[in-house]
This record gives sequence, C-alpha cells and structure tokens, in this order.
Amino acid sequence: MLDISRLRLLRTVIATGSLRASAETLGYTPSAASQQLAALQRQTGLRLVEKSGRGIEPTAAGRALAAESSGLFEELSRLDGVVGDLRAGRVGTLSIGYVASVGATWLPPIVDGLRSEFPELRLELRMADVSAGPRDIDVFVEDAETTPSAAVRISRLVADPYVLAVRADDPLASRPEVPLSELADRAWIDNEPVDGPCRRILLDACAQAGITPRFQVQTPDYRTALPMVATGIGITVLPRLAARDLPAGVTARPLTAPTPIRFVSIAVRRSIAENPAVRRTVELLLSIARQGIPVD
Repeated sequence: MLDISRLRLLRTVIATGSLRASAETLGYTPSAASQQLAALQRQTGLRLVEKSGRGIEPTAAGRALAAESSGLFEELSRLDGVVGDLRAGRVGTLSIGYVASVGATWLPPIVDGLRSEFPELRLELRMADVSAGPRDIDVFVEDAETTPSAAVRISRLVADPYVLAVRADDPLASRPEVPLSELADRAWIDNEPVDGPCRRILLDACAQAGITPRFQVQTPDYRTALPMVATGIGITVLPRLAARDLPAGVTARPLTAPTPIRFVSIAVRRSIAENPAVRRTVELLLSIARQGIPVD
C-alpha cells in the first residue's frame, strides 16, 4: 500500500512547484522531504520527479499519480469531517447532492423536516455539477450514457416532462399544448450551459420532431432564461419541475409530438442506507415526488 504522507508530499510539490516550500508546508526539512520522495519512487518503481536547474520538476508519471490520488484525499477529508463531528458531539453529517431545479423546489421542506427531527444533524447541500467527491444521497437526472455504481441504491422519484415557456401574449400561450415541430422557426433561449443529460433529452426529442433549435441567446440556467422570455427575446424549453414562480407575463404550455421527459431519481450509498436520517430523507423525497409537479 502506498504511503499516504509521501503521496501528500508529491501532491504538494506539484502544487507549490518547490521542494523547499513543500517541506516547510508539511513540517519536513528539505533533506527529509527529498528522502520521502525517493522512498515513494522506490515503492512505486516510477521516476516521479527529476532535476531541473537547482530544483526539481514532476515527471508525467508523477503528475498522473498525483491526479489519480485526488479521490483518495477527498475521502480522507470527508473522514476528517466525521471525526470532527464525533468530537463535537454531533450525531453526524449527511451530504445531499442535487440538481438546481430540485434545490429550489424540494429541498427547503426536506431540510426543515430533517432539522425538526434530527436537530444535531449537520447537513451539507451540494450542487451536483459543482462538488466533486462522494455524497451520501444524490438527487439526479437519469442519463442513458452513465452506468450506475453498484455502491449505491437507486430509486426513481418522478417523470418530469418538459414544457414551453412563452410570453402570455404570444399566440402559442392560448394553445392547450404545442407540438415541438411548431418551434422550428422560433428564436430559442438556451438554459443549459453544459452538455448534460437534460440537454441531450431535449435535443433527442427535437431530432425526433425533425427540428434543430435556433438558439439565439445562451444563458447559464433556468432562472436567467425565464426573464429573457418575459422581454420577448424568444422562447425557452425547460423541465416542468423548473417552471415554478414564472415571471409576470410568462406562461408554460405542455409540449407534444414528442414530449421530452427526464427522469429524476435518488441514489443512496448502500453503506449508510439504513441510517435513520437517510431513511427519513428518502421518505420525504418520495412524499414530495408523489404530490406531483405543479406549474404556475
């Protein structure tokens, strides 16, 4: 097994670009730090650093080993947090990852319920596309291109159809439903900054309808796109769960032929699935999902 302290030293050397600075940061003498790096090279059988002038530079192998160890140190950091919780007398920590539309709509009542029932529980809420590392619970959008990990238990929460957001004075606003093909010549406001499952679901449906969205404006999220619709710049298409608290003068209409649908699911780490707070979180999520997804 690789020595953790030596791996930490290698990562610090790469981060600081200096053996001396790394030694000071970690409490080594420069000589001891050099010996630790040499020992790591012997242990791995790899040349991890090489001389460069009066200093040293990491090799490609050294950089690769440091990068691959990121997950290990993230998990060690999480364990440090557990120890801190125990020392402080807290029941523990529960980390919940979520997509943006769920964070705005579902999380407030869930957090309120958990705080009432588990007042000593520390909650860590993390946006799914921002925070790296493992989470106890993840509320996510299913992706056909991703294979679920055997380490988690997955349950589907809700089928979330996409809707058209359009100005209330637009002729489409009076329609009970709108076929996707009728949006071919409209100016679209994009609301997905990255090529994720939500974008792929929408584009696949558009391909089935025989159209290519004419994106005229790129925005980073639903909350930014909707006020743009209110100005008359264009229309936007978004999941029904995100079509909440629409701006004045904006309405949502169902889409058909076909209806894009994303599936929102929950993944729970099997190792903590029987934890009372985890079980209660799952119960609350399922309850909210069963209540349906109202649209303003």
